[in-house]
Amino acid sequence: MSTSTNTNREAADRALSYPEPPASSLWHRHGPQQTRPLTAAQQRRNRDFLAHAQHSPRSRSTKPAA
Repeated sequence: MSTSTNTNREAADRALSYPEPPASSLWHRHGPQQTRPLTAAQQRRNRDFLAHAQHSPRSRSTKPAA
């Protein structure tokens, strides 16, 4: 066995010998989040925006090319 193989194996053994710290409790959501249904006004507004976006031409960027 070569020296580099032994060094790699020792480094891996050393890294695996210590457990990872527990994940932050902020990273986890507790239970499913309840979503609120959209009101009739919000649904109508979304439909209007969607219809407008589907039937209007795409706007082009007005920024000059860099």
